[in-house]
Amino acid sequence: MIHYVCKYTPIELFKGFGEECAVLEEMPENFEMSDQIAHANLCGFGKSVIQAVLEGKADQLVLVNCCDSMRRVYDIVASTGKCKFLYMLDLPHEDNECEKVKFAGAIRRLKEAYEAYSRQQFDKERFIRSFTESEKERKPYIGVLGVRVSGVLEDMIQDNIQMKVDNLTCTGGRRLAVLPEEMEIMDEDAMFLAYADALLAQMPCFRMNNSTRRNQLYLDPDLKGIIYHTIKFCDYYGFEYASIKKNIKVPLLKIETDFTSQSAGQLLTRIQAFSETIEGSEDMDPEKGISEEARKKMESGVYYVAGIDSGSTSTDVVILDQNGKIKSTMIIPTGGGAMMSAEKSLAAAVEKVGIQEEDIVRIVTTGYGRAYIDSGDDSITEITCHAKGAHYLNPNVRTIIDIGGQDIKAISIDEHGAVTNFLMNDKCAAGTGRFLEMMARTLGLSLEEMSTKGLEWKENIVISSMCTVFAESEVVSLVAQNKNVADIIHGLNVSVASKVGALAARLGKKNPGEYMMTGGVAKNQGIINALEEKLGAKLYICDEAQLCGALGAALFAYEKCTAGE
Repeated sequence: MIHYVCKYTPIELFKGFGEECAVLEEMPENFEMSDQIAHANLCGFGKSVIQAVLEGKADQLVLVNCCDSMRRVYDIVASTGKCKFLYMLDLPHEDNECEKVKFAGAIRRLKEAYEAYSRQQFDKERFIRSFTESEKERKPYIGVLGVRVSGVLEDMIQDNIQMKVDNLTCTGGRRLAVLPEEMEIMDEDAMFLAYADALLAQMPCFRMNNSTRRNQLYLDPDLKGIIYHTIKFCDYYGFEYASIKKNIKVPLLKIETDFTSQSAGQLLTRIQAFSETIEGSEDMDPEKGISEEARKKMESGVYYVAGIDSGSTSTDVVILDQNGKIKSTMIIPTGGGAMMSAEKSLAAAVEKVGIQEEDIVRIVTTGYGRAYIDSGDDSITEITCHAKGAHYLNPNVRTIIDIGGQDIKAISIDEHGAVTNFLMNDKCAAGTGRFLEMMARTLGLSLEEMSTKGLEWKENIVISSMCTVFAESEVVSLVAQNKNVADIIHGLNVSVASKVGALAARLGKKNPGEYMMTGGVAKNQGIINALEEKLGAKLYICDEAQLCGALGAALFAYEKCTAGE
């Protein structure tokens, strides 16, 4: 098996040798092996290639000198001696006649190198037969654009988007406009020139000097949404994303990875929320309808629905009655697993209102632990549920800021409570509830004490690092300097507000209306004050702020039950 990393790789050439080819798209859990021999700032994909070679998953590899990272990867892989066949293909960045001739020569040199390595003869007939004509199906689709996605990530997107998904990244959408019957009568020089022409005539990647034809991707009338993928330390596609986000008319989700699988849970939440934004959160899965048993209970005229929000810090439950009114709520710490915490919280909420669990006809789960709760009838992302709950609590809200235990979300909603756009922090814990917990522990305070003590500040201390580890060291240093604890807390509050405010600002100001803060951190008055100053606007805070996700989930359950009325 010959592995390759770029759609400009002449894979049909290798089929002329009877070899199969595959894109190298390993997304490892970490870069434990590659980090030992590669520079720390090498892009994640480059590290994944090195990791795959070191793990023995790719012993024949063709790279393309499309960027400096690939040149470094080639040198590192060559130094390991792990590849039986390793080749760097010289790719032009233009598609003019002169460059086509150069590229044809580069392809021929690759052919000769593989002949020398394999001791096989190139078969022209087998090469020509490998070309296939493919017509793009004309139907609405979601385009995955930007830099390459791994098979794991592509499957995740495909499994969670009901619409057709088309991979249009730098390794996807490989289509060559070649007529095999014309190549049969060509001599080898003409054949390889035609082959080079076909490879360079593909939809250009953003690394090509002239990539204006990529506009066709965004102007396709069948395109109904874009998931745009970038990799940390890869600037090329970050530039393209910045240039298109202002002009496109379809929903856009940007996801950035380091090309490891560590962010899978957060990526899943973003993808599912994007799917709900495009396709609607209701009736996503026709199999998750109302059961006959539930319908019979509903006929009595007295029934209940519940929403369970399984978060990293707390598990929250809201129970509504048949009129959509809140009857019971419960918040307990998330303990030894999502399922156990959900059962405890639901049981406590049921006991509180004095009913039986059997009286609940529908349960909708949300939060990071939603996939692990067996008792739920349906599952909806916390982004969509927070939007639903916030709109119920205050219909004037248009921007929601949710600071949870492990992430920060800024959500834009319309006058009906539907999500129009959302942004999340990356997998770093900076600015989250967990960050505040660690800072409180470092200062020897409870979260309740920390939420008010910073209000008494006098000296404006700047916490320069938002990294949880470095910020903790900075706080320890400030304590050693005998700085007032209230001043330190104020500095932490301002640093959190700066990060959260920057995220909210990226949503833009196209959606006038009130701001609302949800999540447990909405109880922290110091954070509220600092954030209001950064936003230049008041935050709507209500008693149910921490229950907003569970409330939204319960409202979706209620609407499902009353849909036929």
